[in-house]
Amino acid sequence: MTFHGFRYAEVTGWPGDLRPEDLVAVVVHSDLRPTGTFACSHPGVNQLVHNSVWGQKGNFLDVPTDCPQRDERLGWTGDIAAYAATACFQFDVADFLHKWLLDLRHETEQEGFVPIIVPQVLRHRANAGWQGFPGIQAVWADAACWVPEALWHAYGDRGRLAEHYPGMVAHLESVEAVLSPTGLWEADQILGDWLDPDAPADAPEQAKADPAVVATASLFRSASFAADAAAVLGRDADAARWRALADRVRAAFIEHYVDDAGRIRSDCATVYAVAIAFGLLDGPARARAGERLAELVRGAGYRVSTGFAGTPYVTWALSETGHVADAYRLLLEEECPSWLYPISMGATTVWERWDSMLPDGSINPGQMTSFNHYALGAVADWLYQVVGGIRPAEPGYARVRLEPVPGPGLDWAAASLDAPVGTIRSGWKRLPDGTIEVTAEVPAGIVADWVLPDGTRLEVGAGAHARTVPAAAAI
Repeated sequence: MTFHGFRYAEVTGWPGDLRPEDLVAVVVHSDLRPTGTFACSHPGVNQLVHNSVWGQKGNFLDVPTDCPQRDERLGWTGDIAAYAATACFQFDVADFLHKWLLDLRHETEQEGFVPIIVPQVLRHRANAGWQGFPGIQAVWADAACWVPEALWHAYGDRGRLAEHYPGMVAHLESVEAVLSPTGLWEADQILGDWLDPDAPADAPEQAKADPAVVATASLFRSASFAADAAAVLGRDADAARWRALADRVRAAFIEHYVDDAGRIRSDCATVYAVAIAFGLLDGPARARAGERLAELVRGAGYRVSTGFAGTPYVTWALSETGHVADAYRLLLEEECPSWLYPISMGATTVWERWDSMLPDGSINPGQMTSFNHYALGAVADWLYQVVGGIRPAEPGYARVRLEPVPGPGLDWAAASLDAPVGTIRSGWKRLPDGTIEVTAEVPAGIVADWVLPDGTRLEVGAGAHARTVPAAAAI
């Protein structure tokens, strides 16, 4: 009554000769319908997307686990908090994640806060020294809000949003109880930017990013979405409550963590990525943060310097603040640590650590090393929405935003999504004369906001569309 994820198998003691065709490997995962595709001119990026898809298959077996192969295979909340948007593009996970969020609500009622795994089976294990961490862990606990947020944008199901809302409230109320008098979430933050590549192999929690900065930014995002959800559900008093909390947290973040020069405490890629992506900064402060993030990314030689908290958002933060070339160079770097380094080492799923296998072929000496953890593959969400250009302008893609963003290192890219409203397609390619052809396909009954690389904005209806823009309009 168990399962084991694997890539290689060794069989011993077999009587007689054993041929490969005598064995059958069975792929086991929950019955999820594939919905999204992405392809481009770079084979390594295509393999990265393939690895993300197979990592999701291997880990979506009744519970969104962290890994399918070692003595763990648990529903870690931080992994799916980072990966939920990517998961919603690749497969129809509406039922799968809805069921898990009902489990999360139940576990929150039992624990008094969102635990680091759901279902929290380790409470039943004697002497489980790692069954929990003191206090509420940001990002992990924020799955209560971030997973419903991903489902709402992907599927637009108001009824299910209402079912998820009590779990969101329970999470926010548990965090409110531990906030500092100044409105910062500083209590008992241990995990933080987990698996920062610069952390020691045996201490993955020792990240560059100040964990309280990460936690406070995460609370702002969760409270902001809770306010939006309450408004959708007609809970006006709740909407005002959570908006006030978000405003208070944002003000505290800026006052205590952002200095007069625009530097954020701990001055590393993750803190700028989350501050930008979560909307804590605007105007000149946002622009300064984008510049500093780009400086840090360049200074690292375009090698990844973020962990669980920052990795899903670093390319987003770069491209949304005008640093598209830096985002592409970060994506396409092949030296360790990078997204393409595992590809160069033959990876077929996303690794837990940036260097689960070291360049000499040896295995990372840290106690935990997995070759199938999807969290760091969350960059695929940026590939689908920014490089490919398919974004929901309204929940469930009732209105679509098609905004492909070409960049250096790719000659073409194309994405498709079998959304609740029909199949959506978006793509671009460089033509021999140096111009860029942009294409789109909109399903019947839907209006799309089509933003071309030269900034042209069009409203288009059902059918196939194509435009050509000057090379100067794209990088």
